[in-house]
Amino acid sequence: MEAVKTFNWPITIYYEDTDAGGVVYHSNYLKYFERARTELLRENGVSQQALLEADVGFVVRHLEIDYIKGAKLDDMLVVRTHISDLRRASIEFCQDLVNNEGQILCKAVVKVACINSRTMKPIAIPENIKSEISSDC
Repeated sequence: MEAVKTFNWPITIYYEDTDAGGVVYHSNYLKYFERARTELLRENGVSQQALLEADVGFVVRHLEIDYIKGAKLDDMLVVRTHISDLRRASIEFCQDLVNNEGQILCKAVVKVACINSRTMKPIAIPENIKSEISSDC
């Protein structure tokens, strides 16, 4: 079986990310995962600006998230992301937020759909994007 290519994106937890107890507020994990997906696409030559100009967008269609252990102020973490499924009009990402010891703090499976951003209707993922990211599958 072929190994899956994983994209790693480092993050540091800042005061603004936390609640009064110094623990990351739950919705911020979604931001970390979103940024890592964007950076994975950028790493593969896919520009969000070019997508906007071509009326192509990606929207979250389905999300499963498991909060395992709270991240805290000043933690230096890594979002690990890989593409688990690539279809005609959607991409499924598996993402883990891990600490320096390799412990998973939070994990998510995120399915995004490709849409025409003017009509908000599903469209096929442009072939140039599929070819750029298909090596991650």
